[in-house]
Amino acid sequence: MTFYQELQLNQAGSKMMIQEAVGRRAKAWHLLVYLVKILLTMVFCVAFVTLYGWVFGAENNIVGVVVLLCLMVFRQADLGMRRGQSLLALGLVFLVLAFGPRLANLAELGGELAVHGLSLLVVLVLGCHNVGMGNHLTLVLGYLLLYGYDVEAAAFPSRLAALAVGCGLTLLVYARNHRADPYWEGIPAVLRAWSLGEARSRWQLKAAFGVATALVLAHGLGFPRPMWMGIAAMSVLLPSRQAIPGRVKGRIWGNLAGGAGFCLLYCLLPGSLLPYLGIFGGIGVGLSATYGWQAVFNSLGAMSIMVGTLGLPGVVLFRVGNNALGALYAWAVDRLAGPAWRVLRRAAS
Repeated sequence: MTFYQELQLNQAGSKMMIQEAVGRRAKAWHLLVYLVKILLTMVFCVAFVTLYGWVFGAENNIVGVVVLLCLMVFRQADLGMRRGQSLLALGLVFLVLAFGPRLANLAELGGELAVHGLSLLVVLVLGCHNVGMGNHLTLVLGYLLLYGYDVEAAAFPSRLAALAVGCGLTLLVYARNHRADPYWEGIPAVLRAWSLGEARSRWQLKAAFGVATALVLAHGLGFPRPMWMGIAAMSVLLPSRQAIPGRVKGRIWGNLAGGAGFCLLYCLLPGSLLPYLGIFGGIGVGLSATYGWQAVFNSLGAMSIMVGTLGLPGVVLFRVGNNALGALYAWAVDRLAGPAWRVLRRAAS
């Protein structure tokens, strides 16, 4: 395997290379490649998001994050449809990302629930037909980030422009990298295949309902950063039900450990270094191959952004609380989904 090929491995693949290497020199080499990959990724990500903010305004840095995630994921992931139809589906998903979060922020609780539910269902049906790709972890996360970092009406045109450019870049990458995809079906076939008799469709409906209601629940209870609860619910409601208990545990202990670590670093580090906790957290996520440790380091970046607004006790309390409640709520939604399907089947028959 060449240096470049090894740079393309994910965290788990790189760590396997290090573990399976024979001899100290081989282990040291694979470790060096892994660290170079983390460094290059961080430099590229920071440069990309900074450039996005410079072009479209600082309030659209988050759009740069969403677009960057899409570019990195759709280099390899596909939508399970032929290329032309996949490009159309991605365009429709970006249309939802452009208007769904904004409309949800403008609506009352009932309207917000409707907007979230419909928007998320469209994203999941069009973007996650090929469930094995895990595209919901990118597309739903993008929706939640745009919802959590909304802009005022005067800045909305620049947000639309930022998303339009991001959509174009994503479509170019997808078109280039998926010329040889073997799929024949398109959006009409995907829509015809949607049925409560299909496990994939039931998961899409459950995930849309769970995340949408988690957001509205957090908003209704007056929690700051409802987005945190929505992200926790999204990360737990996986297509594989067997993985859900482990995700709940990882989400809760990861944020507890992250909160404790943030308190320690906040008290020990000089104020000039605190803005860099987000970068440190990003590096930690890159070095983590397990979900629990990724939650630890993700929480550092999230809390470093909000500590100036919520204060140290508040940011730790609400970060840990929102994530624990979101994870447990998503677990409850999953447990209740089975009886709900049976009731719906009886009603339909």
